[in-house]
Amino acid sequence: MQERHTVPLKIDEKMLADYPELAVLTLVLPESDGEPLETERERMQINLILDVLDQHWQDRQDFYAAGNMFLYYGAEQARQIIAEEADPVRPRRAFRGPDVFIVLNVDGNIRRQKWVVWEEGGRYPNVIFEFLSPSTRQIDRTTKKELYEQVFRTQEYYWYDPFEPRELQGWQLRAGDGYQAMVPDGRGWLWSPSLQLWIGRWEGTYKRAPAIWLRLYDQEGRLALTSDEAAEQRAEAAQVRAEAEQARAEAEQARAEAEQARAEAEQAHAEAERAHAEAERTRADTAEAEVARLHAELARLRGDNP
Repeated sequence: MQERHTVPLKIDEKMLADYPELAVLTLVLPESDGEPLETERERMQINLILDVLDQHWQDRQDFYAAGNMFLYYGAEQARQIIAEEADPVRPRRAFRGPDVFIVLNVDGNIRRQKWVVWEEGGRYPNVIFEFLSPSTRQIDRTTKKELYEQVFRTQEYYWYDPFEPRELQGWQLRAGDGYQAMVPDGRGWLWSPSLQLWIGRWEGTYKRAPAIWLRLYDQEGRLALTSDEAAEQRAEAAQVRAEAEQARAEAEQARAEAEQARAEAEQAHAEAERAHAEAERTRADTAEAEVARLHAELARLRGDNP
């Protein structure tokens, strides 16, 4: 994956006077606030979604998915973040980015440290996931939803509470109507037109942690695998193939041994037949000789001339 290199734009005072919006291009944008996520479960849930997407779309290079990454969309937001990062006492209020976002039809080979909308041809995320926590629940369901709907115009927005699995909601952008709540199917899953995947709960163990996780499923309802699950499935398939090959070889060997035993039995039978025939010939010859002897003896006794 190649590193993104941007050529600094030389902006003079006249350009700034004519195009004040260019001032944002002179800002040095932070890439991380250095603060961990609120819970380990949230971090693991983010990694799980990204891992599944990378594995499921491993042959695709036309998407970019990231989690807990700074996303810059405007000059004022960028200035707020810079000011907050410079002042450790200042409360963090500026929007920094979704928990997980996916942008489609972009070069996925470019390695990015942050997503800067004006450096990406004005591209906003197509799909966003937020994982609710006690401190973010309210803002995820109100302020961020409004931002994604009215500014980002993100086609699909999902929120999920890792500790309250019933809290799964999806919103789809409809022209002229804004976000409309998505209706789950009988399994409680939501269909993502952008991802062409189902989004639903899954009870199981990920990274040795049993929980009810948010997972992705293909169109047929099969679980989209993580890289570890795919590797394990390949290993199991290889083992099954090896065992089948071994069974085939053993069966072939058994057939060969049975064929050899049959051939040996046929040979023994033929030899027995030959021995029996030889014994019969010998017995016949002996009987014939005995008859001739008896005829000769009888003739002698009668005084017949030879």
